[in-house]
Amino acid sequence: MSMRPEVQNGTRDELLSRLAEAVGSINIAHPTRVAIDGPPAAGKTTLGDEIAVVLRAQGREVIRVSIESFLLPRAQRYRRGEFEAEGCYHDSFDFDALHRVLLDPLGPGRDRRFQQAVYDRSTETALSLPVTTAPVDAVLLFDGVFLLRPELIDRWDLCIFVSAAFDVTLDRARTRDLALFGSATEVERRHRERYRPSQQFYFDSAPDRPRRLHCAQRRAATADLGVPIAPMRGSGCDHCSWRADSTRYEQVSRPEKLQVTWLVTVAVSCRLSVTVS
Repeated sequence: MSMRPEVQNGTRDELLSRLAEAVGSINIAHPTRVAIDGPPAAGKTTLGDEIAVVLRAQGREVIRVSIESFLLPRAQRYRRGEFEAEGCYHDSFDFDALHRVLLDPLGPGRDRRFQQAVYDRSTETALSLPVTTAPVDAVLLFDGVFLLRPELIDRWDLCIFVSAAFDVTLDRARTRDLALFGSATEVERRHRERYRPSQQFYFDSAPDRPRRLHCAQRRAATADLGVPIAPMRGSGCDHCSWRADSTRYEQVSRPEKLQVTWLVTVAVSCRLSVTVS
């Protein structure tokens, strides 16, 4: 049953506290696996790092991992071409390894012995890290693109999607990816021809059927920030599915068919509103 939309204002610390509280509300007999999804340069890694600070201050052990630690070798990533969007979606990551060494070992009924990475992008070489055993109450904060795709959706205990306008992500990427790609022109080309279309492909190919996800709080808070972030929730039941508006990625990247628990929106203005349904 829907409630009248409600708007709140709050600080970034309050937002992070809400998200940490959502993580802490999950009561399961294995580490809590949290997906932080969203387009490139939306702020996923920053948000994950900040949530980690709050959780560690509360005494939780946090495992911080990014999807780029599970890249496929360069030749496989670009086998369809460096600017091919479907190749970006299908060929970028080693999901078999991700399941085998991280997500499944931290899941129900497993031994919690995991590895945090299998690939080093900076050297384009495979890694063989020591195996670590996670405490049963550990939290995996895993950020990256395409995390709510069919191969991964059932592995997450909480899903966060960071949404941002393409112009916002592109502006950030021009600085963030300059060293990686050599020039602002090359960064822009990558984002316009490969990354942006791959996100639209991701949204368009998402399954329509609802997924069972943990539902966190019934209330959400906006953030009054220099670079604001706000969480948005769907209905308050344990079969909730996120229903965003029909805005296409060309305007704002909203996961119209992706099943998420929290939607975090990044905007240019310094004040946001949140609708709680």
